[in-house]
Amino acid sequence: MPKRVDPEQARRHALWVVQKLRDMGHEALWAGGCVRDQLLGRRPSDYDVATSAIPEQVRSCFGRQRTLAIGAAFGVITVQGRRSEGQVEVATFRADAAYTDGRHPDTVSFSTACADARRRDFTINGLFFDPLTDQVIDYVGGQRDLRAGVIRAIGDPYQRIAEDKLRMLRAVRFATTFDFRIDPATKQAVRREAGSVTVVSAERIAVELRKMLVHPRRARAVDLLRDLMLLPAILPESEVLWAPTVSTHPDARSATWDSTLGILDKLERPTFPVALAGLLWGIRVRGAGAGLVNAICRRWRLSNDERKTIVWTLDQERLLRTSQSVPWPRLQRVLVEPAVGQLLSLADAIAAELDEGRQQVDACRRKLDLPREVLDPPPLITGTHLRQAGFRPGPLFRRILEEVRDAQLLGRLTTREEALEMARRIRLCQENHG
Repeated sequence: MPKRVDPEQARRHALWVVQKLRDMGHEALWAGGCVRDQLLGRRPSDYDVATSAIPEQVRSCFGRQRTLAIGAAFGVITVQGRRSEGQVEVATFRADAAYTDGRHPDTVSFSTACADARRRDFTINGLFFDPLTDQVIDYVGGQRDLRAGVIRAIGDPYQRIAEDKLRMLRAVRFATTFDFRIDPATKQAVRREAGSVTVVSAERIAVELRKMLVHPRRARAVDLLRDLMLLPAILPESEVLWAPTVSTHPDARSATWDSTLGILDKLERPTFPVALAGLLWGIRVRGAGAGLVNAICRRWRLSNDERKTIVWTLDQERLLRTSQSVPWPRLQRVLVEPAVGQLLSLADAIAAELDEGRQQVDACRRKLDLPREVLDPPPLITGTHLRQAGFRPGPLFRRILEEVRDAQLLGRLTTREEALEMARRIRLCQENHG
């Protein structure tokens, strides 16, 4: 297993990168998120360096063996450290040309630190820091907005959004992650341009959603996405959650929408599939089938495992909340599935929000403590046993195996001989009625 990056070693590595660039006569500063996080009292997870050195000079400074030029077209060179140090992206101070695709600049030109700060997205991300003198360099008012708890676009918010539509989703993520408010002018621009977010690739949208939904303030993120008209753009299926009341009162919210937010809020440290299932729960109960949920997952290019987990948990969560009325063989097959822990997490939140079925979900959880030979005993017979007993493979095989397994789980059969005798009776009954 690869060694994880050590935050302190990553910091020392980033400091060494700045020092080495300075020794070569270049301006070099920490930039962006690492500065923001440090000023918020958070330990940065990674470091970016902005410099006056052009890409070839950066590679010359650190050597080609420990640098990667994947982002060189945008002035970015990656300087690799040891495994425990991670890597640092070193970007030349730049000014961007037009963004005709709504995501990436057509061309870049190398510039100054001030110009580089002004082409960034939000003031809190436009800060520089000199780690050699412990000095913050602020050209855009980022320190003021950090103190005030404000997400504010740098310069004209419409221009910032036109350059990169993903910034609209990032504004929501930053606002909820840091518990900040969005500046009114920036909020107005996002709301007006929300429909254009679909030019962003499905994969990038999913990345932002993933970060929002696993965060403890996920309910606020989703509510803010709706308020800014981003949720209807990226998840048009969600309109069924509030559509019946919106025509009579623009600010009215249906009970299903409020329940959806409540479920999201009550999830405890969910995986992404569970959190997304919580978001999609209301859509499912308003009549959407598994096919629509599958289509949403495919649209966002989720992995097959994630997609199957989301569909399965939505299919089965009510079964756990009504488990006292569910035959044991059916419930047992659910409880032995690998994703049952994620299912319990979702069912817990739904039961707590709807105030129904909590005791039954707890009873299911207690059953998981049963010895394995009780919860999931080895089948008395398999298809091999049936073939050896002279049964011809075919559609009846599955029915026989399921009915015999049900009888075993209910304690009606305890030996293989009893199981085979039951199989023969089922076959005889089928032949007599065939």
